[in-house]
Amino acid sequence: MIPVNEPRLSGKELEYVTECLQTGWISSEGRFIEAFERGWAEYCGMPHGVAVCNGTAALELAVACLGLQPGDEVILPSFTIISCVLAVLYSGATPVLVDSDPRTWCMDVSQVEAKITPRTRALMPVHIYGHPADMDPLIALAEKHHLTIIEDAAEAHGAEYRGRRCGGLGELSCFSFYANKIVTTGEGGMVLARDASHADRLRSLRNLCFRKERRFYHTELGHNFRLTNIQAALGLAQLEGIEAALEQKRWMGTAYTSRLAALDGLQLPVEESWAKNVYWMYGLVLDERLGVDAAEFARRLSARGIMTRPFFLGMHEQPVLHERGLFKDEKYPVAEKLARQGLYLPSGLTLTKAQLDEVCTGVEAEWQNLNR
Repeated sequence: MIPVNEPRLSGKELEYVTECLQTGWISSEGRFIEAFERGWAEYCGMPHGVAVCNGTAALELAVACLGLQPGDEVILPSFTIISCVLAVLYSGATPVLVDSDPRTWCMDVSQVEAKITPRTRALMPVHIYGHPADMDPLIALAEKHHLTIIEDAAEAHGAEYRGRRCGGLGELSCFSFYANKIVTTGEGGMVLARDASHADRLRSLRNLCFRKERRFYHTELGHNFRLTNIQAALGLAQLEGIEAALEQKRWMGTAYTSRLAALDGLQLPVEESWAKNVYWMYGLVLDERLGVDAAEFARRLSARGIMTRPFFLGMHEQPVLHERGLFKDEKYPVAEKLARQGLYLPSGLTLTKAQLDEVCTGVEAEWQNLNR
C-alpha cells in the first residue's frame, strides 16, 4: 500500500535525541524545550511559545487562558476536528458554528458577523489541510467587537497569508506536531502568544498551576500538559529542515494538480492569490454527478494499493454533541458535502515521484470507470 503519510526524519533528530538520553534530560526540563519554543515562535512571528503534549491540549490551554464564563461563546467552523469544540466545552463556554468556504474549505468568514452576539468572546479560524483561512476580515471583526482570535494552525506549518505566516496572525495560535504533520515530535503541540501575560498563564496551566513561591500549594486547577525534552529535541531538528519539507509539499501539490486537473468532476485544492498553500494533505472532492461518495472511491483506490483518508465530519453532525443539546437541526451544506464527497490522497514527506504517478494513474483509472 502507498501510505497516506510517513514522517521524514533525515536531519539531526538522532543526534539531539541521543544527547537527551546521554545527559539524562528526558522529561519536561532540558535545553531543547526552550530552544524549540523560541525557534518555533520566531519562525511564526510571535514573541512567546509554550510547548505542550499535543495539539488538543494546545487548544484547551489557549481557550482556558481567556477565562471564559458559562454562556460565553466562541465562533468556529463546523468543518474541523472535534478538538476545537472540546476546547470550548471544557472551558464552560458555548461553541457557535459557521459553514465552510466552498473553494478553500476553511471557515466562511462572510457568515461570522451574523453569529456574533453580546456573549461572543473569541473567533477560532482553522487553516484547513494547509490553506489559510481568510484572516483580514476576521481581524477586522475582532477589533470591531473586541474579540480574541485563536488560530488553529495545526495543519498549516509554514503556510502564509498575505506574506505573514499562519500562527502569527491572532492573539493566540495552536499547533500540533503529531506524526503526520510537516514538523513532528511524534506527539506534541504548542501555543504561541502575542501577550506576555497570556504566555505566563499558559505555562502555569500547563504545569498543574504550581505557585512560584510555594510549589505544592495550589490556588487554582491546572493540567499536566508538558512536552518532554526528547520530543522537543525531535521538534528542533525538524524545524531546522522545514524549508526542505515545505519545498517537498509544494512539489507534491503542483504535481498532483498537474496530473488531475483535467478530470472533470474532481475539485482539487486551490491556492488563493493571498495565500501560500503548503498542501499538508492533498484533498479531492467528488462531484455527486460521478455517482459515488468518497467512501466508495476510497474502497476502489484501496483495491489498487492506495491508502486514503476521509475528510472531517462536521461538528453539527456529531452524535456526541447532539446528546449534549448542541447543533440540533443546524445545517451547513458545504461542510456536509465535504464530509460525504471529500478524501485525501497519499501526501507524506517521503512520497516519491513514482508513488505519486501510481496514485494519479489509479485516480485516473477509477475516474474513467465512473465515466463509461
